Amino acid sequence: MKKGRGALTLLLIFWTIFALFSFLENANRIIGKSFVTSDEFEWEVNSYYRDLYENVLITFDTEMAKKQIKVSKEEIRHYRNYYGSLEEQVENIVSQYDYRLQDEGLSDEVKEVVKQERDRKIEEIKKNFADEAHVEAKIRLLKEQIIDNYAEEKERVRRNFLASSNYKMFSYDLVNIDTGQRFLYNSTDVPAIFFEKFPDGDENYFPPVLTGSYEYTSGGWTEEVNSSTSTRMDTEIYMDGAFEESFALLDGSIPITLEQPKFTGTIALPKAALKNTELKRNYEGFETFKTLTYFIWVTGVITLLLLIFLIRSKKTGLQSLLPKEKSSFRQLPIDSLLILVLVGGLFSIKMIEMILSTLYQVSYSMGNGGIAFVIDLVMILAIAVPMFTVTFIGAIWLMDGIRDVERWKNAMFFHIWQAGQDVFLNRSIGIQVFAMLIIFFLAGIGFAGAMVQTELFVIYIPLFLFVLIPTLYIFLRRMGYLNRVMKQTEDMAEGRLTSDVEVTGKSPIAEHAKNLNKLRDGVRTSMTEQAKSERLKTELITNVSHDLRTPLTSIITYTDLLKKPDLSEEERSKYIDILDKKSARLKTLIEDLFDVSKMASGNVELLKQRVDLAQLLQQAIGEHEEAFVTANLDMRINIESQPIFAYVDGQKWWRIIDNLIVNAQKYSLEGTRVYITLKQQGAEAELIVKNVAKYELAENVEELTERFKRADTSRHTEGSGLGLAIAQSIVDLHGARMKIEVDGDLFKVTVAVQVAY
Repeated sequence: MKKGRGALTLLLIFWTIFALFSFLENANRIIGKSFVTSDEFEWEVNSYYRDLYENVLITFDTEMAKKQIKVSKEEIRHYRNYYGSLEEQVENIVSQYDYRLQDEGLSDEVKEVVKQERDRKIEEIKKNFADEAHVEAKIRLLKEQIIDNYAEEKERVRRNFLASSNYKMFSYDLVNIDTGQRFLYNSTDVPAIFFEKFPDGDENYFPPVLTGSYEYTSGGWTEEVNSSTSTRMDTEIYMDGAFEESFALLDGSIPITLEQPKFTGTIALPKAALKNTELKRNYEGFETFKTLTYFIWVTGVITLLLLIFLIRSKKTGLQSLLPKEKSSFRQLPIDSLLILVLVGGLFSIKMIEMILSTLYQVSYSMGNGGIAFVIDLVMILAIAVPMFTVTFIGAIWLMDGIRDVERWKNAMFFHIWQAGQDVFLNRSIGIQVFAMLIIFFLAGIGFAGAMVQTELFVIYIPLFLFVLIPTLYIFLRRMGYLNRVMKQTEDMAEGRLTSDVEVTGKSPIAEHAKNLNKLRDGVRTSMTEQAKSERLKTELITNVSHDLRTPLTSIITYTDLLKKPDLSEEERSKYIDILDKKSARLKTLIEDLFDVSKMASGNVELLKQRVDLAQLLQQAIGEHEEAFVTANLDMRINIESQPIFAYVDGQKWWRIIDNLIVNAQKYSLEGTRVYITLKQQGAEAELIVKNVAKYELAENVEELTERFKRADTSRHTEGSGLGLAIAQSIVDLHGARMKIEVDGDLFKVTVAVQVAY
């Protein structure tokens, strides 16, 4: 039931679309028009006007046309040199007649006649090149012959027109406004279906349609007329050279000027003239076509209303036409289905246009062999309706799957596009492969052609030796090189990174080999960094565990001692003091660890202000001056200029300075000097801290900024091992630079930041 309703819906859709195309095609042709105002009748009338004017009202004056003949220098030159130069023409004549004179069957008398004919032609050629007047006379004679033939052709066309039924249908009464000559055929004072009077309201004299230009062709002759509103018209008459070889000697056409008279009067088409004429059949065909077209439009509106009703009631039945979930149609590539729908749609539109055209022909041929057009119409409908049905069902399937992303991913063009992109990822390889395929393809065609036509081996063998063989050699060499590179790549994948990949030449494969070597170096570096990272991770865990366990162990130990009841107040006070120091130590370690973690993640807000770095440094030095004296260290301060401003977070920048000073105080050798310098270097302010290390600096200095990393590897000092790491993190947050240098036991830290003016 649903499938039957779906088929009915498709039929209604087809007829609605067909009616719409009919309206677009024929609305201007029939709406508000009768036969006498139709395009068909207008064409008939204009054709009659033209034929009447050319064949009855005006005559071709042969003598006047001949008097207008002119011969130009260019025409003379063309005539002379049509068969070549003087020497070439004479040589050609001599060779032709020498061949005839060598015929031993000719008698002496005949040979003498042939010689005389040859000599006459040679003298005629020489005269053509010597006397322009002679050539001009010959050209003029040819043009007069053309005009005579043209006049004869015009007369033949005139007689045919006067004998035609089209001429006899109309009546006219026209008078030449210049000469007063009257032209009358039948009476115009009778009931008529068409009547036109000249001049009309716009003073438009007869003929009204001879404006612009047109061509008139008959029997190989062509007349091009440039008409205007004047009483004269310029005409060019020419003839194809293929019509008669001698006329090809003329270069161009024959321009003449003819009289173009105008007429006043009336032209009518009596009702009685329609009887048993072609025009009557056209009239009946127009009315039939008009009725049939109105019927199509009305039924189209009815089918449209039915479709609207079915759509609103959701009873179209189109869902029954969708393929099932597991149907193979759902696996059809979406773009292939799209192409089929587009092609089917274009073909269906073409078929609809053919149906409309055939309906027009059927309407105008009813009762006059129209059965052939009816058969054509039935055959076209038999093709068009199934084609439209298949196309529309394909469109339904397309709309059903157009939102399915997976189907678009499996589209044929998508795969082709991806394959093409992959081939031309390296343009050089893509072009070379494409060129090789073309060469091998052409080589196969050439070999097949040479086998069929053995003469082609003369061309094929050099191409085989100098094109195909070198191309084959290059192809095999590149493939061999590619295999070697692939084998070495396989060794790299298995971890054998000892040898470089062979690089030969400058081909894309050689470039690939270079990239593989770079990749191998990168893998080596990555493995080294990974090993370093694993080592640092292990050391970090060890150091964190050690630095946290030491104060924690002390806290546990002294807490247990405090639990003894027999402790003296002096001992208890001593233990509490130790617990206080170890707790503060543990708190500092944990806070520093949290700070460096937050800074490394970038989860810190900076409150940048214009800060005097010199003043900030002096404050930090003042806080630690006593500690340096206690540690027996000589602190040398050098601030080159004051003030030195920079946009920094003052609190966090103070911590950088504090950490660097504390680091120098803890790890400097006793009795040595510590140099602290602040200076402006170009657009940057540089803070430099230099000291002699207490411990041997044998490790990589870059690792000193790692968390819990110390120069004191035995970890006997009280430092957290986070000072330089925190300083580095703060420097990075400010977009500044921190550099650590070691020269023997000399330890130097430089921090540079942009100054603010």
